[in-house]
Amino acid sequence: MPDLAITGLWLSHFRSYKSAFIEPDAGIIALYGPNGAGKTNILEAISMLSPGRGLRRAAADDMMRHPENLGWKVSAKINTLSTRHEVSTKSMPDAGRFVEIDGKKKPQIVLGEIARILWLVPVMDRLWLEGASERRRFLDRMVMTFHPSHAEASIKYEKSMRERNRLLKDQVRDGAWFDALEKQMAQSGAEISQNRIDVLARLQKAQIGAKTAFPQADLTLLSADDHQPELAADSLFATLQSGRTRDMAAGRTLSGPHRADLHAVYAAKNVAAKSCSTGEQKALLISLILANARALAADYGAPPILLLDEVAAHLDADRRAALYAEITALNAQAWLTGTGAELFEGLEGDAMILQVNDNENGSVIG
Repeated sequence: MPDLAITGLWLSHFRSYKSAFIEPDAGIIALYGPNGAGKTNILEAISMLSPGRGLRRAAADDMMRHPENLGWKVSAKINTLSTRHEVSTKSMPDAGRFVEIDGKKKPQIVLGEIARILWLVPVMDRLWLEGASERRRFLDRMVMTFHPSHAEASIKYEKSMRERNRLLKDQVRDGAWFDALEKQMAQSGAEISQNRIDVLARLQKAQIGAKTAFPQADLTLLSADDHQPELAADSLFATLQSGRTRDMAAGRTLSGPHRADLHAVYAAKNVAAKSCSTGEQKALLISLILANARALAADYGAPPILLLDEVAAHLDADRRAALYAEITALNAQAWLTGTGAELFEGLEGDAMILQVNDNENGSVIG
């Protein structure tokens, strides 16, 4: 069993599951079944064991099983390098989401210190073609596996920026109000940018010399004006101060880490990711996930828990085998989904392969 792993997973009234229990006995857990059976719902439940809104970014009430609408609960036993934790997260109708760790209520942010979780889902296949916000979210998810406090810095920055934007829209001219908010934004914003740059360097290092069937990506983080992001708090503070007039005309903050963009180039071909073929774009995404796992294994001592939804369907047999071999070599726990058991051929004996179906009572495992 991997050093960082879920050893028991319970679902109650979550999405299509009235109840479910999985006790993994291998590093790879492969879930197969027809579309709509509930495979992705299991991955989404696991993603709720990390900070944020999960891999679908759904509202808490949207995850309740219908027609009961009783609320939902996801519980897990998680082994880390040093100890075992019992973690649960739940939501009642119109009551938000709550987290308990070892029987004590905790803020969501603490989840990032326990379970380092990464995911790749089909909607992300267009990442290089979508807007910058999706790429920032993808990068920040990787950043949080190295720097769990990144989530708290992001929350502080967003809160201060919302207040600043309100002042801008209201045409407030009192510089003292802006100074206070901009100092807060500069401090947390510099931390955000520094964390991102640090992790990009780790990813680049983890790709160099790696024996992998997936392409290397050259990565760059740029601001909205295609310059390097502000890494010092005083520099960002000065930028925010000098930009007040422009920002007031726009009614929003136009400079800062919330405007950064992740650029990737297929290194072997020197082609921007957005100009690559669909298959190449997918391969680049997988490459970055694997690089993250290698870098975290070197830094933290264990790779993250990986959630790979329908990833096998987009790979030929050789690359599927290469992906499985890399996950096994990393000693990572990976939860995979696919429509047919044939997608996981060659894993027999090295993986826990489970069938997922649905009936009149909802989704069932096995």
